[in-house]
Amino acid sequence: MGKINVLSFAVANLIAAGEVVDRPSSVIKELVENAIDAGATRITVETQNGGVTLMRVTDNGCGMERDDLAVAVRRHATSKIKDETDLSAIMTLGFRGEALAAIAAVSDLRIISKTADAEYGSVIEVSGGVVIGIGDRAAQTGTTVMVENLFANVPARRKFLKKDVTETMAINAVVEKIALSHPEISFRLITDGTTRLETVGDGNLKSAVHSVFGRDFARALIEVNGGLEGIKVSGFCGRSDNCKVNRNFQNIFINGRYVKSRTAQAALEQAYVSYIPPEKFPVCILNIEINPALVDVNVHPSKLEVKFSNEKPVFEAVYYSVRAALEQNATRPEMQMTPSRQEQSVVRAAVGGRRLSDMTEPIREGREESLKRRQLGLDIVPKSAEPARQAPTPKVEEPVREVVRPVERPVSAPTIKPPAAEVEQKPIPIISSVEERSSWRIIGEAFNSYIIVERAERLILIDKHAAHERIIFERLKANMRAEKIVSQMLMLPIEIMLRSDEIAIVEQYRSEIEAVGFGFSSGRNTVSLTELPDGIDAASASDVFSEIAGRLISQTGTPEITRDIVFEKALYQASCKAAIKAGREYPKEQQQALVEELMAIPDVTFCPHGRPVAMELSKKTLDRQFSRS
Repeated sequence: MGKINVLSFAVANLIAAGEVVDRPSSVIKELVENAIDAGATRITVETQNGGVTLMRVTDNGCGMERDDLAVAVRRHATSKIKDETDLSAIMTLGFRGEALAAIAAVSDLRIISKTADAEYGSVIEVSGGVVIGIGDRAAQTGTTVMVENLFANVPARRKFLKKDVTETMAINAVVEKIALSHPEISFRLITDGTTRLETVGDGNLKSAVHSVFGRDFARALIEVNGGLEGIKVSGFCGRSDNCKVNRNFQNIFINGRYVKSRTAQAALEQAYVSYIPPEKFPVCILNIEINPALVDVNVHPSKLEVKFSNEKPVFEAVYYSVRAALEQNATRPEMQMTPSRQEQSVVRAAVGGRRLSDMTEPIREGREESLKRRQLGLDIVPKSAEPARQAPTPKVEEPVREVVRPVERPVSAPTIKPPAAEVEQKPIPIISSVEERSSWRIIGEAFNSYIIVERAERLILIDKHAAHERIIFERLKANMRAEKIVSQMLMLPIEIMLRSDEIAIVEQYRSEIEAVGFGFSSGRNTVSLTELPDGIDAASASDVFSEIAGRLISQTGTPEITRDIVFEKALYQASCKAAIKAGREYPKEQQQALVEELMAIPDVTFCPHGRPVAMELSKKTLDRQFSRS
């Protein structure tokens, strides 16, 4: 007797369901995407016990007719596509026709739906993939899908689910990302009877970001609006003081679909070279609009992975759009007088658990209250310059890994307007006349490190080393862009061993590589360098060329951008060595020249290592601390 068995339809359906539905959050993702495809403007998501007991998604979309309900829960049934030609231009979030069938196979499913022109709505009930019944019932226009007892008939899958709180967090993350991708839709998320998220659906991405991540995060963003070669990039990226220790806050969307794109992530992170510390990662909410014929979303059942027909224009569009936004941002960090949450917990323990709001009230309780306020760092003593210690300056540690990222190339990057500055975060305007220079004055220096400048209604605390380092760095970059690339001939060629695919790729991009100053000939397993770009020494040439080959293989950069990565790293290391040092005394004339040059370039806000160059403290903030307002 043969060993090969033909599985029953029921077993095959359970196996197929596992590819689409692996946990409650994947159910929510599929149902919400169906609601969006149905044209909904309001979507409500409700869950209980991490989604295992109940998941309900309600929308005001177009709805379904009674005849469609029985078909909708069958495998490969969809209204999104009709034939194979539609696969080349997919603009809907769903199209496989597998989601509802997969969900119905592993749960108790009920769908209530009504079209706008129908007198009554319809309901279908399915349990374990078997239709229990179809009938009429009163309903509002739209669709409500209820999923109960998830994986009750698949105990092998159910035992691998995490704790309810973990599954709830996964559901929250899915809804948050979809809400960011469609700010024109009002989302409401209710978990165990408590509303966790609510967006207004006004079409303003900043409003959606505010609802998802909060006010402080939204205020520390820069608008991105650019593109290249027919690819549009829009959304927001974080300021230099808004970066994280991981990539969890990188939200990238392709035509409104949340995806994980290594190409876009690499372009984003390389655009931040010299803007954030190398051990930190930028944050973003970016939507990449591209011709659907140039991107394949039919790669994985979850549709989180995509493939581009050509990675290069996508990389460049993201890189130059984000880079332009960063370079045009002129917002200096605002000094915060309120302690961080970590400091609050320490202070609460020190003062007997009193609330922070109690500690920030005007001093009315005598010496004891004054002592408590000093423990909080809220008293400002001019001679000791205590406010500088409370500034939210990112902690800079020695890099634990070496990250190489690019600098702007002299190409026609998209013109992007900087976002409107907040009232408390006005940039310092460019000084164009002697009269304007007189509007600021140096009032002192603290710890031989921080120059204190008064201008209009603000105090500006300048880190003289970081400021000088950035100024030198900008000069070097300007010189590099202005000078023509010159190659230096080598008396003896430099032999580099490469893989066959790396040799093939450098031959494919030979003209671009030669354009940045390299001359080479290739053999079977080696490349011989005969010319080097001016500024690249022979000792580092092998590593630089190998890196170019590696980046071209992984489609994470062009030869020009890769060259810029290497040059920029060298430039900001040189700038750091050449800059004046903190803790040392320098002539007043040098301080004056430094401040004058810094005030003339307001877009210089962070040093190449990602530390703030200057921080501002408004008179309004000081008045509030001293109960004058």
